[in-house]
Amino acid sequence: MSPVHPVGEAATARAVVDENGTLVHWSEGARRLLGYTADEVEGRPAADLLVSAGPPGRSGPPGDRWSGTLTLVHRDGRHLNVWLLAHRRRPEGGGEEWLVVTPLTGDREPSGRWGPDDPLTAAVLAQSPCAMAVYDERLRLHGLNDAMAEVIGLPEEHIRGLLACEIGGRPESEQFEQHLRDALVTGRGSAVETFQRAGGEDHAHAWLLRIAPLTDPSGRVRGLCVAAHDFSEQYRARERLQLVNEASVRIGTTLDVARTAQELADICVPVLADFASIDLLDALGPEGEPSPERPTAPVTLRRVAHQSVTPGCPEAVLELGEVDVYPLSSPQADSLVAGRTTVVPDPSSTLGDWLGWDPARARLIPEFRLHSTMSVPIRARGTTLGVAVLTRYRRTEPFTPDDILLANEVTARAAVCIDNARRFSRERETALALQRSLLPRSLPRTAAVEAASRYLPAARAGVGGDWFDVIPLSGMRVAMVVGDVVGHGVQASATMGRLRTAVRTLADIDLPPDELLTHLDDLVLRLSTESGGEGTTGEVGATCLYAVYDPVSRRCTLARAGHPPPVMLPPGGPARQIDLPAGPPLGLGGLPFESIELELREGTVLALYTDGLIEGRDRDTEAGHELLCRALAQPSPSLEGTCQEILRSLLPPAGVPDDVALLVARTRGLPASQVATWDIPADPSLVAPIRKQVVDQLDTWNMSEATFTAELVVSELVTNAIRYGEQPIRLRLIHDDTILICEVSDTSSTAPHLRRAKTFDEGGRGLLLVAQLTQRWGSRHTPEGKTIWAELALLEE
Repeated sequence: MSPVHPVGEAATARAVVDENGTLVHWSEGARRLLGYTADEVEGRPAADLLVSAGPPGRSGPPGDRWSGTLTLVHRDGRHLNVWLLAHRRRPEGGGEEWLVVTPLTGDREPSGRWGPDDPLTAAVLAQSPCAMAVYDERLRLHGLNDAMAEVIGLPEEHIRGLLACEIGGRPESEQFEQHLRDALVTGRGSAVETFQRAGGEDHAHAWLLRIAPLTDPSGRVRGLCVAAHDFSEQYRARERLQLVNEASVRIGTTLDVARTAQELADICVPVLADFASIDLLDALGPEGEPSPERPTAPVTLRRVAHQSVTPGCPEAVLELGEVDVYPLSSPQADSLVAGRTTVVPDPSSTLGDWLGWDPARARLIPEFRLHSTMSVPIRARGTTLGVAVLTRYRRTEPFTPDDILLANEVTARAAVCIDNARRFSRERETALALQRSLLPRSLPRTAAVEAASRYLPAARAGVGGDWFDVIPLSGMRVAMVVGDVVGHGVQASATMGRLRTAVRTLADIDLPPDELLTHLDDLVLRLSTESGGEGTTGEVGATCLYAVYDPVSRRCTLARAGHPPPVMLPPGGPARQIDLPAGPPLGLGGLPFESIELELREGTVLALYTDGLIEGRDRDTEAGHELLCRALAQPSPSLEGTCQEILRSLLPPAGVPDDVALLVARTRGLPASQVATWDIPADPSLVAPIRKQVVDQLDTWNMSEATFTAELVVSELVTNAIRYGEQPIRLRLIHDDTILICEVSDTSSTAPHLRRAKTFDEGGRGLLLVAQLTQRWGSRHTPEGKTIWAELALLEE
């Protein structure tokens, strides 16, 4: 139904015709014009009022507005030639209808006020620098100049006396009329911005409508003056500036290439295009480095992002991640080879060769009525990365030079972000590959512990310097270490590799945990000095936790350097944090480290980790420790399952903000039946009985195949201890299923070493013989002196 306008309702003849040509509304003004009441005509065909058939109706003219003169039949039989203005409307309930209006001739010049010499109209026409119109107290058009008539697209004599909504026929017109009404009531002017087509034009303009009250000498508002200013250029400039600002904020929020490309596509649609696709050179993989030279046709591109005003992107020929080859006749290759933005105004006529080669794209042009395509090379730091293709089909206007400038500006900003993301991804992959090569591929199987581990790189900050290791030591013991180098990237990974190598080297000489950390601290200080510039010190820092577990004594010695303390779960629980002196971080120098010794029951589970596991934005460290204890205590069939449960409980599913290293170990105890010990008197003549006791013990253990080698090794080690060591001397044999260990301890701190015996020397060949007969051998210092050990591999049955 037509809206009701309380001011001067009867001054306009108004009717509404539905899509079937039936009159559904008849105003009082229409009754005054043709004499029929609403009851007489509503529900009848509108054609009954015409002398000859014509619009509007189901077969009315195309477009949303029609005007012209028709001959109508008056109720008394007279024929009246009436100028009509009809607007096509689409009600909210669906369908279509026509609003038909005409001003009543008798109301156009009441009391002579609307004559050509009217002072209001004369003042407007004389003083107007732009398109202007005057509305009277009833909000009906009083007069307008030629510029405004050109804007509206209708002559003044036909529309004088109509309301603004009747002239425009659009929702924007009704909003404008409300602004007129507000100005009439309040007496205050206003400025209204609107975006719509001028009369007879295909594309819309941006209009600034200034509404000013016109008053008589007494101050009474007698009408309204409206001045229309076309500020399309300023509007588009403001829109371009806003788009550039949005691009600066919305593009490059992450260091992910695909996400950044998608942000570029999202920015361009719908402001610049109806469909946008972002294709990057296929060489831009994780390890690919683009060439600074311009690409040559044919060009291989990978689709990384697209966006459309139509949900689902039906215009896209390629799915994300798919690769296609583009010949020189394609806009993509043409733009990349030329190194500049190209615009194709009519793809169907100018891209015949390419579309003939690619029928899938050829079918899309008539289907979506694609009429303009722009290809913008994506270049950053002198390197071509790909191309952005913008297409219009819903927007009727082609790309303008200003659109090209805007596309170039936005794409250039996005190109830098894409290149940054590409460089970051490359460095991250390099650092990750380096770190994976430095971390243990698998944990060694030992008789001391069963172990499992996890490493997760940071989602955004990049690969860091976290590491873990399990190091077999002499005497069936095992060392467990977890560390964290400050920083991220290749440098942190390289530093981690140097520290891990140093820890393994220091572990091989069996240094106690606190002494090992002291040596490691010295190394970090030297690395800091090396990484600094002229006369400055670098910023290399790290934390570390080092533990040694002995399955024979079931005792564990631990020390840490600024690292989070481990968590322990004894058999039967509960899980708790080990109270271990924190120690200073590595790299400070001159500060001591303290170690503690614990007795661990067999089956105790230890969790060693880096701070990325327990720290989070939504919780403090204490809360992280509590979560870790609860997760560690959860029943699990294996340590692998325990690791998964810990990660699931403590880490977000979307990725970790800092890299995480986790090492979980379950202790084992070596039964006393697998250990034999003898006190050795300082008498070389008693070596033979000792050998005999060793042979008997090996027979008891069903290891007769190792008797010959073990007898020789024991003889040499015991003899050396008697000759060069100090009392008391002790021999110990330890074995499991795969190895037999011979250890000889004394209270001397002098360590033996291999030497080359001369031809006629009587001695000097003992340790050389031991080295040749055993899998490995060595010495370690103890609080009481030293221990010489040798490992013999047992034949697997």
